[in-house]
Amino acid sequence: MSRTVFFFTVLFLLGLLWGASIPLTKIAVSSGHAPLGMVFWQLLVATVVLGIAALVRGSRLVIDRRHLFFFATVTIIGTIIPNSFSYMAASRLPASVMALVIALVPIFSLLVALVMRVERFAPRRAIGVVLGATAIAMLVLPQGSLPDPAKAGWVLIALIAPFCYGMEGNYVATATPKGTGPVATLLGASITGLFLVTPMVIATDAYIDPMAGFGKVELALLAVCLMHAAGYLTYIWMVGAAGPVFTAQVAYLVTPSGVLMSMVLLGEVPSPWLWAALALLLVGLFLVQPKPETVVVPEV
Repeated sequence: MSRTVFFFTVLFLLGLLWGASIPLTKIAVSSGHAPLGMVFWQLLVATVVLGIAALVRGSRLVIDRRHLFFFATVTIIGTIIPNSFSYMAASRLPASVMALVIALVPIFSLLVALVMRVERFAPRRAIGVVLGATAIAMLVLPQGSLPDPAKAGWVLIALIAPFCYGMEGNYVATATPKGTGPVATLLGASITGLFLVTPMVIATDAYIDPMAGFGKVELALLAVCLMHAAGYLTYIWMVGAAGPVFTAQVAYLVTPSGVLMSMVLLGEVPSPWLWAALALLLVGLFLVQPKPETVVVPEV
């Protein structure tokens, strides 16, 4: 197998992995578990997996005031806030809609970069932003775009997640302390996140005991946590092996695979409006694709 075929195969599997995590998240939230409890387990599993990866790679984790502030900011805007709102929205919206919404990360990342003056305005990319906004409008405005029109407001709640991920990407790109690699960043953020979330979980009685009646929901939650951690590590490896521009193309695979896996695993039947919005969004993603130096890890 040639290197090109190998990298395309890994890219496809990575897109499928992250896409499948979207309907599995829908299953995980179906029991009414508190979002903070789910965030706790996601951070815990990530800490274990990334800790092992850091040991294998020899990644050094620096703990000082500057790094702790950096890790705390990354985990707050990159995990705690977006995932909490995402889990809330996922319990009320079809997984296929969540798959489309999460694809807006590159578009929000561009908007944040423009505000921060990290990126320059370009007509081509502005058209991409307009297409992304139109795609969301097609989800919430027309009759029949959602199974229950009364839940259109939850699409706006779901948008908090890609907006936060867009902020996180720009923050990581501009504020990462010198010598801090991606594995160390993710591990430090996961550990810091655990220290921040655990008291909130205890105070709000949001802890999830997976061994109390372990079933389909708990299995889906475990799978989602493992898939996220494995996806992050694979993405990091791909950036180093195949380059950030090539690896960023996974964004074109996550949403379509998420929609298709939602049909397979949950029996969802997306409306024609969603298919049209998906087509517009993919074109928008192509137009706003970031330059090599601003490519960041996409969240799901």
